[in-house]
Amino acid sequence: MDSIKGILLEPKRFAIHDGPGIRTTFFFKGCVLKCIWCHNPESISPKPQMGYYAHKCINCGECADVCPVKAHTFSADGIHQFDPLLCSDCGKCEEVCLGKALKQYGKGMTVDEVMKIALEDRTFYQESNGGITISGGEPLMQIDFAVALLKELKNAGLHTAVDSCANVATDRFGRVMPYTDMFLIDFKHADCAEHKKLTGSGNELICKNLQWLSDQGARIEIRIPVVPGCNDSTDNMERTADFLSKLQLEAVRLLPYHSLAGSKYGAVNMPDTMPKVPAPDSETMERFAAVLQSRGLTVKY
Repeated sequence: MDSIKGILLEPKRFAIHDGPGIRTTFFFKGCVLKCIWCHNPESISPKPQMGYYAHKCINCGECADVCPVKAHTFSADGIHQFDPLLCSDCGKCEEVCLGKALKQYGKGMTVDEVMKIALEDRTFYQESNGGITISGGEPLMQIDFAVALLKELKNAGLHTAVDSCANVATDRFGRVMPYTDMFLIDFKHADCAEHKKLTGSGNELICKNLQWLSDQGARIEIRIPVVPGCNDSTDNMERTADFLSKLQLEAVRLLPYHSLAGSKYGAVNMPDTMPKVPAPDSETMERFAAVLQSRGLTVKY
């Protein structure tokens, strides 16, 4: 399995919201959407990136000593300056950073390397009916690696889940389906034009793939981020409920928005697009849940 490598972020162990039971979630780098509220902006680019958190920098100078391309320099008064356009993402600076101000986002890993991590917590999966989730970004962008990994996970007897935005070619779902026990699919907005404004793409392919997965008898959990001012209107709630009610679903999970990930945008040299709004109140969440339940859907939040 050393011939295929994926670009992955750090895994999340003991995850309890990424499918049933206790799980390890592996985050693939690269996404086909650019949601304005994205909580993982470091996962959007398919390439490795060096994140720089200026507030943690202690100006020790270690990074400049090891950087082969001089992406790290220091001004005359000793202040650290980082040029991400020069950075080759070799990761050497992160290894020596005394203030933990530098973080490498994205690392090439083989299936065997991922499997080694996945199997470390096998006892917890067995006791909780948990398993492994591949997420992102969009894991099906790296389809060959995803298929190879899921196949090995199933060979090891582990429960598998694929967390996807579903804005990928339908045949990619066909390739992973034999090795996937459950699909966690995002649904962000029922209106195609609004969906494009909020995510950079329309929702036609997402709806098509959801219908296809439902027709194939796949186990599906829908995940809806509830973002005030973006998709929490009564009209969108009702249109969303009407569409989802036509599918065979395990459940719909409502995810309340929060803006705690804003610092990561600056760290990876991206403009912070997160809406500056408070988390949805309990009344909004209950109203959304009630509309979905009125269409016969099982709701979790």
